[in-house]
Amino acid sequence: MSAAIRNTRVMNRTDLTCRLVAKLTHEEAVIGGIGNTNFDLWAAGQRPQNFYMLGSMGLACPIALGVALAQPQRRVFALEGDGSLLMQLGCLTTIATLAPKNLAIIVMDNGIYQITGNQPTPARNADIVAIAAGCGIAASHWAADEEDFERLVDAVLETAGPTLIAARIDDKPGVGATRRDPAQIRERFMQGLGVRQPI
Repeated sequence: MSAAIRNTRVMNRTDLTCRLVAKLTHEEAVIGGIGNTNFDLWAAGQRPQNFYMLGSMGLACPIALGVALAQPQRRVFALEGDGSLLMQLGCLTTIATLAPKNLAIIVMDNGIYQITGNQPTPARNADIVAIAAGCGIAASHWAADEEDFERLVDAVLETAGPTLIAARIDDKPGVGATRRDPAQIRERFMQGLGVRQPI
């Protein structure tokens, strides 16, 4: 484990997600990965600009990349777990190559596949920030504590990306549960992005 990881405080995903959502005042899009990352985003406030991925790991970053490229004037966040990100590491090189200025990735790293029984993920032996930087996302950082997390989010909202913020989190379960209606999630998100009118 690198010194950067050892020197970070273990935080809580629900708390960090609420801190993020509280800062979103300009209809920023947020793509939540599956599982507890998704549940906490739902509990933090059901904004029409939130997309809740169901059933497939590792798709928060690719979907967020598509949204960021399609709507370059809108700030876009991908919320992902460590296990899910490691399933789709190729997306980091794609993001670095396309370099969307409006995209930020937030990785909640607890080193386990929490939703399926707390099996360890390969992140226990990897530094996600170092991997992202090695893929070409130079603005990649570990959040040292809650205050530093908020500072990093503020920087994302004020400067050009792409950016990755990783946070070590505890193993507390997510709060609430996302409504499992893919069509409704899609329609509400498209309306939230202004690309579809309510029927």
